[in-house]
Amino acid sequence: MAIALESPALAAAAGPESSPFRDQRSFVTPELWNKQVALLMRDYPYDEVMATRVLGQAYAYLFTAMASRGKGLGLTPGHIVDIGVHTVILDTVAYAELCDRYNGGAFLHHVPLVDMKADGSVMRTAHEIAVQGFEVDLPLWQADSADCGPCSPGNDSH
Repeated sequence: MAIALESPALAAAAGPESSPFRDQRSFVTPELWNKQVALLMRDYPYDEVMATRVLGQAYAYLFTAMASRGKGLGLTPGHIVDIGVHTVILDTVAYAELCDRYNGGAFLHHVPLVDMKADGSVMRTAHEIAVQGFEVDLPLWQADSADCGPCSPGNDSH
């Protein structure tokens, strides 16, 4: 099911009409995508397939968080997807440009908690990603959903 997004920039970057899912790769250049896949392979014991899966879910999460800004949904990734999120946000120039382009110029801050939330928020986040039209790589979300996520709920951050 496709839904209208609040962000016109996000809606404009939706994937090809022939695909039932939005394509995260269409939001960034191939050079940036390949660089971030390579960073994941450098820093973690991932092959290219796993690095691509993690990065794809990280972008799906970030774009969903941007589209859900101000709704107080308490979105959060689990550990595995958060690794990809960190890869994206630590590339600060590219991340600032991403926020500028797809989040109305507002920087989507990262506000980690020390304690993990065991409140089901990781699987609720996966559901919201699906609602936004992205394919959910369910094994990546289920792997650590019992611990839930380390991100602060209820604000415009992740």
